[in-house]
Amino acid sequence: MAVPDFTSALYLGLCHPSGSLRPWAQLSLGKPAGLEPPPRAAEVAAQVAALQGCESGTLVPSALHLFWDLFGIFAREKVRIYLDSGTYPIACWGVERAAAMGTPVHRFPHHDSDAARRAIGRDIRSGRRPVIVADGFCPGCGSAAPLVRYLRCVAPYDGHLVIDDTQALGIFGVPHAGAPYGSGGGSLRLQGIHSANVILGSSLAKGFGAPVAALCGCEALVRRFEMCSETRVHASPPSVAAIHAAEQALLINSRCGDALRKRLQRLIDYFRSKIRRLGLRVAGGIFPVQTLASNSAFDTSELHHRLVAAGVNTVLHRDRSGPDSRLSFLITAAHRVEEIDLAIATLKAASRHSVREFTWG
Repeated sequence: MAVPDFTSALYLGLCHPSGSLRPWAQLSLGKPAGLEPPPRAAEVAAQVAALQGCESGTLVPSALHLFWDLFGIFAREKVRIYLDSGTYPIACWGVERAAAMGTPVHRFPHHDSDAARRAIGRDIRSGRRPVIVADGFCPGCGSAAPLVRYLRCVAPYDGHLVIDDTQALGIFGVPHAGAPYGSGGGSLRLQGIHSANVILGSSLAKGFGAPVAALCGCEALVRRFEMCSETRVHASPPSVAAIHAAEQALLINSRCGDALRKRLQRLIDYFRSKIRRLGLRVAGGIFPVQTLASNSAFDTSELHHRLVAAGVNTVLHRDRSGPDSRLSFLITAAHRVEEIDLAIATLKAASRHSVREFTWG
């Protein structure tokens, strides 16, 4: 058996080998998207937007390009940004650009819509439109953001809710019979939101396995983004290969996405049941990122290194709410039960060597 790898965020197991994609004559037109979009870019962007429940969309090379441009545009307007403190760094880097250009930024506690509402209420006399920035779903705490409440905070003032929906796209959607997560359309579909005040920025590189990102929202906003975008003028557009991979991912999602998500849920349920038998707990719910709960009984860093030495790859990362290290297993639809069994057995053995005062439950 190959080394069990629990570090990949290709949640649905989509890999897109070159022979499976629509062929292309050249990877790039050698010109920026502002001059001529790559072939099929507009069609794929429209499909992504429709899947997420948005009116329009446009493709960019990555989430970093997307948020760099978006917050550069906001910085030229009279807005004030309210940043959920749990937001993933890439969107935060875009916010930092706006701050460097003079836009006021207020951070509020993670998923605390009341704190956001109070801050907006205090600041609204400044005449600046509020913009809340948050992730649609947080793997760190294993919960969805209160997007409906966030939207209520900004909509009365003609503000915006900017959502990084990278984690949710391809996984969540409108739940229905036989589809435990939904149809893959992401957070707006999951929470039943339809609003011109929402701006979605999503990479397709996780759930859909395609290295390209999409900005989606109302038609007027997307067209304004395309007109004002700097990276569409000064950087290369998505490659034709990446666009074809995104196109194939959307086709696979429409044909068998529900089956892949159902398999993913079964594997996650199996993993969590095995973890519980060890007397351990994991955070993450039904999401693919399963993080061992903090436990003073063992050294997380040492545990990680022992797992790697035994041939099980996991993700060691800093707890975003504090200085401690966390250990995560990323489960995908491509995993096999045998790999999970091996990982659990290795975790049990490694934990015994990393124990401080730990007693197995």
